[in-house]
This record gives sequence, C-alpha cells and structure tokens, in this order.
Amino acid sequence: MSDEAPPAGPVPDSDDGTSSTTSAPQPRSPSLLDAILPVIVLVAMLASTIALFGVDATDGPLQVALFVSAAFAALLALKNGYTVAAVADAAVGGVTSAVGAIFILLAVGALIGTWNMAGTIPTVVDYGLALVSPTWFYLATAVVCAVVGMVTGSSWTTAGTLGVAFVGMAQVMGVSTAAAAGAVICGAYFGDKMTPLSETTILVPKLVGRGLTVGTHVRNMFWTAGPALGISLVIFLLLGIFAEPSGEVSTAAAEQALGQAFNLSVVNLLPLVLLVVLAALRCPPFLAILGSALFAGVLAPFTQPEAVRAFADDAGLGTGASAVKAIFAAMGNGFVSHSGVPVVDELFSRGGMTSMLTTVWLILGALSFAAIMEHAGFLRRLLEPVVARATSRGKLILAVNGSGIGLNVIAGDQYVADVLPSRMFRDEFARRGLAPQVLSRAVEDSGTVTSVLVPWNTCGAYISGVLGVSTAAYLPFCFFNLLSPMLDVLYGFIGFKVPNSAPEEKVP
Repeated sequence: MSDEAPPAGPVPDSDDGTSSTTSAPQPRSPSLLDAILPVIVLVAMLASTIALFGVDATDGPLQVALFVSAAFAALLALKNGYTVAAVADAAVGGVTSAVGAIFILLAVGALIGTWNMAGTIPTVVDYGLALVSPTWFYLATAVVCAVVGMVTGSSWTTAGTLGVAFVGMAQVMGVSTAAAAGAVICGAYFGDKMTPLSETTILVPKLVGRGLTVGTHVRNMFWTAGPALGISLVIFLLLGIFAEPSGEVSTAAAEQALGQAFNLSVVNLLPLVLLVVLAALRCPPFLAILGSALFAGVLAPFTQPEAVRAFADDAGLGTGASAVKAIFAAMGNGFVSHSGVPVVDELFSRGGMTSMLTTVWLILGALSFAAIMEHAGFLRRLLEPVVARATSRGKLILAVNGSGIGLNVIAGDQYVADVLPSRMFRDEFARRGLAPQVLSRAVEDSGTVTSVLVPWNTCGAYISGVLGVSTAAYLPFCFFNLLSPMLDVLYGFIGFKVPNSAPEEKVP
C-alpha cells in the first residue's frame, strides 16, 4: 500500500473551509451507539463465517460479511444525514486508496509464476536445503528476511519473494510451514520498521509532526523492536532444536528431485538480484516486482527449456511462440510443473495474477467498510472516549496501542490504524509533555506490526495469500509482532525510554 487513508468526516469544498453547498443540511454527529452498532454487526458476521466455514471462510464468505457490514454502516450514515452520493464517494475513495496495493499484489502473483518457471524459487530452495539444517532453519529465515526487509524497505516484497521460497523449503524439510511463515513475517516486519526506506516509517513521523525526524523515530523504535526480535530469534532457535522433521522424502532425495525437474544454476537467481537492485534504487514496488517477473519469464526459455515446453503444451507452436504463451500463462494463471516428481510438482505449481483475486476481493470489502466508518465519523467517535479516559502516561500509551490493534481489526487496513491514532493522540501527547517519538513508536508497534495478524486486514490477506499459509496458522509464531506492542506498553508504565519534551498547548 502507498496512499494515506482519507480523512474522517466531510471534506470542505471551499478555501475558507465551508461547504460549497451551503443550503444542504449538515450531517449529524454520530452517537456512541451509531459507532458501535456496525462493529457489533461486523464481529457477529465474521464470527459466523469463521464458525461455519473454518479456514475456507476467506474464499468468499468473509468477503460477503465485510460488504454486508459496509452496507449496514452506510445505512446508519444515511440516517445521520449523509447523502447517498457522499457515502458512495467515501466507499469509492477507500477502495481507490488501495489501488497501489492491489497492483503490487497482482504483480507478486505474476512474479511467483515466472520465478517458478525460470527456476528462481527452486534454486533458492535447493541452495537453502544444502546450507541450512532444520535445527537453525527458522532462525536463519528470520535473520535473512530482516536483512532483506531493511534493504528493500518492504515487508510485502520480502514475504512475496524470499518468503515464498522459505515456506517451500520448510515443506520439503518436513518442518512446520506455519512456523516458517512466522519467521518470515517477524524478520520482514522488523526490517520494514527499522529502515528509512519504508513508507510507514516515513509516514508516521510526518503525521505526528512537532519536528520529528525519521532518524529519531527509527532510533526510538529500536528499543522495542530490537528486544522483540532478539526474543523471537531465541524462540525460533529453540523451535528448530526441538523440531522433528517429518517430510515424505529426505532432504537429499528432495535435492535430487529438484535437480531432475529444473536446471539449477546461479543464473536462475538473476531475477532476484534484479529485484533487490531495483528496490535499492527506490523504483516503485509495482514496477520493480513486475519488471523482475517479466525478466524471469524471458529468462525461463533459456534456463528451463524443457519445463517451458511442457508447460506451454502446444506442439503446433514454434519455440518462440511457446515461450511467449508460457510467459503469459505463468503471469496470468501461474506455472504448472510437469516434472513427474509429485513433491516438486505440488510445491512449484502456483502463482499467477488470478491466484490473488480472492485476496483482492477481501481487500475491497475491508476498505469499503473502513472508508464508510471513517467518513461518517464512527471511528473518531469510538476513539474519543479512549483518549479522554487515558489519565496517566502508561494508560495513554496503552490507549494508542489498543487503538492501533482495534483499528486493524475493525477497519481492516494498516494505514487507517497508523493515520487515525497519529492524528487523534498527538495533541494529548504534546499537552502532557511527551516527546513525539513516543507516540510514533506506539503507533508503529501496534498499527503497523499487528496488521498482518488479522485475516481480513489488507496486510494479513496479502501475506496469507502469497505464502499460502492461513493467518490463524502463522499467528502463534509471529513473536515479534505480538511482543512489540507488549513491550511498548510495558515501557510506558515503567517509564523506560519514554522521553519527555516541554508541554505544549497546541500542535502546529
């Protein structure tokens, strides 16, 4: 995602802040009951779909629940005096804010397809099997993803590329794919938070204001992010030590099968190198990912000619036409391996833009609900009592973290969970003389890192979609994401690394 969430409430049309349609009646402010009712409907419907469909709820029922909840919120907004056009514009605006994320999601689907066809992911898995033992596999996964996350500045890019390979490696080794996904997420989100290349790391200090720089924000975040990752790495090491691999084939047999199915070579890693270079050069994520996907598709006929011909499966086409057909098919519908080795064919037959459409549907439903809730003032009405009741420093920081986590659940979008608390709490932090980096750290420790733990959140839907592991399965292993808000709240109550500043009456 790349765009800031739309502001809550009606937007003034004229320069002096008044509405251009002065004769139109102004919408009423929502009551607390108005704000709570859509949340009750959402929770009831989500709980029903999960109870009835289990892990298959994200294949359609969950999306229906989100759209119905959005419609209910829209009816309440109409009751309060909002026009049909205003509510419709809010829903469309919320979806529009996710267009960048949807493009990235589709590009990642294409990338997984062509990277499998070009042998990039199989080569990463093969090298990983040769270098990493199950004992420290989870530890190595988290560390590598943390480094790559810092280089690329994107948890999404890290999870959608190396994360896919690590989860595949876990499947071949016979260790827990859920734990592997948790290690990927822990590392990727640490790297995303601790680099000035990340858009959320840039956005939050701007929202908090008061002269807060990205450097000060990152340095203050390390006091929670560092210990959270350190504890996570220790746990991952212990999980690896006590792991009991149960793969159907041995690691040596899996390497042999990979060698039979693909031409394994360092050349296959060129699409990965290109992606890292483009990310380091700050190329827009969609263009970087799609460019790497196209490059892998063009490379595949040269590195994996037999696999490409088998995938195209059209004897009437020449070599060039078969290659073009394979590239389109891999990017659109995903690559299908025909090696004849069941474990290889199952592992590397995936990807394609179509594989991401269910996730796109989920994102559209979540953001429609979130946009209506924010535009009608329901989210702000829910947060106001929270701010008023935070009477001490520890309670105030707890309120920020609770708001970030709650908005990830209710609004289903990471940026809503970052933007609203930054806006709602910054005056109160300034009035109480708390440094702006205290608020920015609390926002990131809750709004940013817990987004991936919610199945209908844009981040949770994306990560689950690309890794092929359900949110419920990987959540218990996301130690970093669970520990970050806990440590931030603990620091708030004991006063550790909570710097003060001169109290202010107003925030500029």
